[in-house]
Amino acid sequence: MVFKRLLGSLGVGGPVVDTVLDPGPVLPGGELSGQIRLEGGRAAFDIEHITLDLVARVEAEHSEGESEGTAGFGRFTVAGGFRLAEGERRSVPFALTLPWETPITELHGRPLGIVLGVRTGLGVAGAKDKGDLDPLTVAPLPAQEAVLEALGQLGFGFRSADLEYGHIGGTGQHLPFHQEIELAPAPQYAHAMAELEVTFIAGPGDMEIILEADKPSGFFSSGHDAVNRHVLSHEGAAHRDLNAVVDAWIRQLVANRGHHSVPAPYAPHGDHQEYHHGHGGHRSGPGTGTVIAAGAAGLAVGVVGGMVAAEAVDEIGDFFEGEEGEGDEG
Repeated sequence: MVFKRLLGSLGVGGPVVDTVLDPGPVLPGGELSGQIRLEGGRAAFDIEHITLDLVARVEAEHSEGESEGTAGFGRFTVAGGFRLAEGERRSVPFALTLPWETPITELHGRPLGIVLGVRTGLGVAGAKDKGDLDPLTVAPLPAQEAVLEALGQLGFGFRSADLEYGHIGGTGQHLPFHQEIELAPAPQYAHAMAELEVTFIAGPGDMEIILEADKPSGFFSSGHDAVNRHVLSHEGAAHRDLNAVVDAWIRQLVANRGHHSVPAPYAPHGDHQEYHHGHGGHRSGPGTGTVIAAGAAGLAVGVVGGMVAAEAVDEIGDFFEGEEGEGDEG
């Protein structure tokens, strides 16, 4: 799906930008490539720079509850310093590396309800425009998929996924938000937790896995949820049987019963950290109607009463265009 837009700041007759991403999902830490196609307007324009921004729909907690907005998590200057002649057509290829902490948007080809986009910006003779916006699809790393498969084999079921603004203390998180994958407990752990939340914080060599068990009513005497942190190397993870390893993590989590194993808050040092307040209300991924088929196939997503792939793509344009309108007014 491609969104074309005239440069509104230049009025009718300005250049047109059309960004086309190469087909298929990308991986966290992997290469995102494509073409930026430009068509000149009714006059020549000096293109000072072309930028690509990675943006996400993120939920944030505040004193009045929760709301959602957009957060940027990467900006790349991919071209610039040339003149686009009247009516000229030019294609600019690009390739950039996604942050390792980029959230995953699908599992086994099915959407999780996470909304990511790539926004193209043009700097033209001092004028700027947000230009083109395209959806970004991200598949899990082999190690991430292996952990989710193990959880599915153990009987955990997918409920929803969302992006939460803020940092998890004691981790190496760099982005201004983190992903939470919310799972229904396996039958053997239903007495010990109401829900299991899984967060991956990936890096070049390994990834941190944050597991949080939401307490069932009256279970944890301390009144706190249980939180554990584990580190898994990327090397060989996809070829290991992680069922016993992940089961041991869950058993440890239940045994802790409210004792947080994540240390004091971590001071972030990443860049391009921002949050743009957007639409009010709480929307957490596909919603509680989403169901998992957990068994021999692992954590296979089946959507019931939630977004199907086409609806998720359409929502990207609707949501971010709404955000752009609010930003323009400001």
